Amino acid sequence: MAVPPSTTLPQAFQHGHHIFVYCHIRSNQTIYSLTRAMKNTTSLKQLPFLGKKTVPPALRKDLWTPLCLLSFPSPHLGLSVFRKLREYRRLHETSYPLSLVTQTSGPHAGQLLPKKKRGHLLMDQKANSVADMAAVLLQQATPPSEQELRVARWKVRTDGRPLAKRGQGKQRSADALTIRGSVQGVRIRWANIMDAEYAETWPQEVVHDALEVHRYGAAWPPAPPLVPREQVLAEEVMAEAEEGGGEVPEGGRPAVVNA
Repeated sequence: MAVPPSTTLPQAFQHGHHIFVYCHIRSNQTIYSLTRAMKNTTSLKQLPFLGKKTVPPALRKDLWTPLCLLSFPSPHLGLSVFRKLREYRRLHETSYPLSLVTQTSGPHAGQLLPKKKRGHLLMDQKANSVADMAAVLLQQATPPSEQELRVARWKVRTDGRPLAKRGQGKQRSADALTIRGSVQGVRIRWANIMDAEYAETWPQEVVHDALEVHRYGAAWPPAPPLVPREQVLAEEVMAEAEEGGGEVPEGGRPAVVNA
């Protein structure tokens, strides 16, 4: 039985409003999730193979702890940030300078580190993830240039992929660029507020707060208060009356203006 849409549904639980970031307590691997509970089928795909025993066969709840929770005012902004964070993390783990995995001292100076040490070094992505969050939000706070908008519109026109039969389909690049320009309303809740120091700078509009941690996971984000349908309809009627020039009495019903 389908549930009918309701105006009282809290927006905090819509897909893309929140990004849950989890960190491994031993290896400092990070996983981004759009849901409070991590799933093996989707979360393990984020961990690349860097050597033997670098990808666990299954996620253990006692080894993964919440790092932070990112909350966004709109789901489109959250999904855009989620995509960029995963792309940046994949670059850190697969496209890195050789100087990072090269021995600098000792009799084997100038040679690559052993495979096991290289894997442990590349698995530690906690600091990089925090720095990526700041970089993505700083990029999001910068409005797109005219050249970027022209290139995005050209990609949309030359895109030969068919649109989805149901729904609005995937968001096009031109629409994604129009989201940029402001990070007002973005809030980051940290399990340890000192982890935010891994990044050099943060946008001034971003609010940092403490995260309440439950057993084996982060607490549910606070949902906005429910608004009754009657109140929403009354506000719409009052807004239409004000635009039409009618008088709005104290009872909330607009006065009828005789022609």
